[in-house]
Amino acid sequence: MKVFPCLITLTSIAAAASIDSILSIAIGELQGRPRDGAGILSFLGIPFAAPPVGDLRWRSPQPVPKWNKTLDATQYGASCYSAAAEYPPPTPAREDCLSLNVWTPALNSNEKLPVMIWIYGGGFQFGSSAMPNYDGTALSEMGVVVVTFNYRLGALGFLALHDLDKEGNFSGNYGLQDQIAAIKWVKENIAVFGGDPENLTIWGESAGAHSVGLLMASPLTQGLFQKAIMESGAYWDSEHGSLETFEQARAKGSAFAAKLGARSISDLRELSAEEIDNAGPWNFSTDPGLTAFAPNIDKYVVPTEPAETFQSAKTQQVPLLAGFNKGEAVPFLSRALPHSTPEIYVQSASILFGSKTSRFLELYPGDTQSLANESAEALIGDLVISAQTFDAIDKQALASAQPVFAYYYTYTSPYSPVAAHSAEVNFVFGNLESASGSSRSPSPADVALSRQMMTYWTNFAKTGDPNDASNTDRTHWPRYTGEGADFLELGTNISAIISPSKERYQFLASLRRHGRFPVTWRDGCKDN
Repeated sequence: MKVFPCLITLTSIAAAASIDSILSIAIGELQGRPRDGAGILSFLGIPFAAPPVGDLRWRSPQPVPKWNKTLDATQYGASCYSAAAEYPPPTPAREDCLSLNVWTPALNSNEKLPVMIWIYGGGFQFGSSAMPNYDGTALSEMGVVVVTFNYRLGALGFLALHDLDKEGNFSGNYGLQDQIAAIKWVKENIAVFGGDPENLTIWGESAGAHSVGLLMASPLTQGLFQKAIMESGAYWDSEHGSLETFEQARAKGSAFAAKLGARSISDLRELSAEEIDNAGPWNFSTDPGLTAFAPNIDKYVVPTEPAETFQSAKTQQVPLLAGFNKGEAVPFLSRALPHSTPEIYVQSASILFGSKTSRFLELYPGDTQSLANESAEALIGDLVISAQTFDAIDKQALASAQPVFAYYYTYTSPYSPVAAHSAEVNFVFGNLESASGSSRSPSPADVALSRQMMTYWTNFAKTGDPNDASNTDRTHWPRYTGEGADFLELGTNISAIISPSKERYQFLASLRRHGRFPVTWRDGCKDN
């Protein structure tokens, strides 16, 4: 591995927080800027791969050409095209979007600090490293280098076609290959920013957590990272619990090409990015995930069902911190099992679960309308997020000698009234004021929980253990073992608890065959 020495000009190290700094990396100079007097320097919009345009569209990411002039790294780069019009990106969308951002406190010292590499969520359809929620300033103040990056989304990131296979490309997972390229860039260059290239933590939420799980299960990431954090996700299961096979992904790609009137990959590459993006719209509320372009089992980046990879101990053997939220179902309720009456709920359950309906109704009862509502909400949250996350936690702990730490996020307050999907993200980043979208200001209790979570997460990045032996006042986070109180509840009170809803998750896991669910209720269940 080649690591390039840090060259800092125009300033002394001691004054680095007060004026802009220039760093030299292997491919050119970068002009960064200080962050609001916090002693943190940021370098934004740094290209980590060549623009995936023209003939490079739907190819593996290629190296960045060297630049001669100092690169202005004071502003975020373009966002990648979003397949979800309802979630416009925070910076203009361009196909030339493969850039990353670095926040570092280390230019005032000679330390090689732990590095936390964030992968954003958004169902592989939307998202951007420029979202204000993901500003790394506050977290970097905890003594870590924070990196965020963009990756290709939707059809531009996950189109699979026979024509692409003929080119020698393993098609369909270009967005995941972007992620690997970004991590490799960090490993090769982060020492210049004061980071330790041998202490990298990959970390994400929702589709970002799914990405972490897929990267843990990929043979292409051996030795690239030392720790992993998954917030609300693990395998990128859709609601019926399985990744698409390569054959399914290619059939979808062929239908997409036909819709656009393209007879070859050359025809597709001649279309504008806007035409590609507009041809593959996706709606978060109504699409169950079955029509969206997303990761598939390409036998290259993702060689087989990741659930099986976790179970067979073939994942990257690194410490894992993972968990999920009490209200995961909130954004996904339009996908819930039909439940307009208790009778319809039970009928729908019998169609989906057949001979196992009695056991299902013990775990997800529907005797009254209230129970049917609660159970339908619990089921969709379990299917989309919670069960797979628990499954990964349990499998990794049983198959790996490395420690696993599990959490259950239940915190609510006037500032954050529901422990919904992604509700914890602002607390982990410490961006309660600037990025919440809440109509209320955070209370001292909100800030205190955020500080606790930031400490747990950064402790884990530093040592592989969220606990700090020097601080006995903080609640001890037990190692997950599958027995006793081995989850940490992050709520109004922080305490060790028994694994939540374990029987429900084990029931859903029992329906899998070779890591896959056999059917989805959408094949036969209607709410009428």
